[in-house]
Amino acid sequence: MLRLLEIEFIKLWNNRASKILVLSYFVLLTSIALVAAIKFDIGPIKFHLADQGIFNFPYIWHFNTFITAFFKLFLAIVIVSMMANEYSNKTIKQNLIDGLSKKEFILSKFLTVVTFSLISTVFVFLVSLILGLTYSDYNEVSIIFSDLEFLLAFFVKLMGFFAFCMFAGIFVKRSAFALGFLILWQIFEGFARAMFRWKIFENHTTTDTVMGFFPLNAMWNLIDEPFTRLGAVQSLGDQIGEDFRFDYAVHWYEIVIVLIWTAIFVYLSYVLLKKRDL
Repeated sequence: MLRLLEIEFIKLWNNRASKILVLSYFVLLTSIALVAAIKFDIGPIKFHLADQGIFNFPYIWHFNTFITAFFKLFLAIVIVSMMANEYSNKTIKQNLIDGLSKKEFILSKFLTVVTFSLISTVFVFLVSLILGLTYSDYNEVSIIFSDLEFLLAFFVKLMGFFAFCMFAGIFVKRSAFALGFLILWQIFEGFARAMFRWKIFENHTTTDTVMGFFPLNAMWNLIDEPFTRLGAVQSLGDQIGEDFRFDYAVHWYEIVIVLIWTAIFVYLSYVLLKKRDL
């Protein structure tokens, strides 16, 4: 397995565009720390974002995993390009001629997906831990290490999305078209949600439940938006008569759905590669 990973990272590191995108991605992950520097001091209005509790334990695990998940698009481009370049540069043929089986080829790509997801999760954990220890009002060990399930959800979310990107890259074979396929699939899921609400299900809860089985929606559902969880927002809700106390938990069945989709994407990638004439 290490040999397969080594082959993939040599390819990535020798590709200048991929190298820049990967480095930019990890720089962006650390940029969440810049939020702590946002201050407004205009006359009587004094506002420091870090004082609003966004870096308090355990809320920080929820907030940071939700925000940094948007940066995954940088690695999505890398993974799609990684697959497309195998065809355009004919390296896939060379790998197979050199003795790499098609199963090993797909395994090497999936190991790269898992590695990127794991490194991203560890990176977010370390950045969040440093920010929390610096700005959190609560530093008890039991509080610091509660709600870590958001990191698990973050890892599964990235792994599922990157596996989808891997499949798109093999299915379409060209980077731009593969990214276009991902966008079209997002539009398709949005259209499906609208049709379900308009024509099939009158109850929005039923629509949300059904959409939870679609791949991108399933990945989105892993980490709910964290903003209404803030004490200031909930206090405002109480004042205007709105209840902002929702279920923010990471549910095991949502993780299982994404893991199943991950397995499906890996399997379909292998089936496509096995049947396709290279």
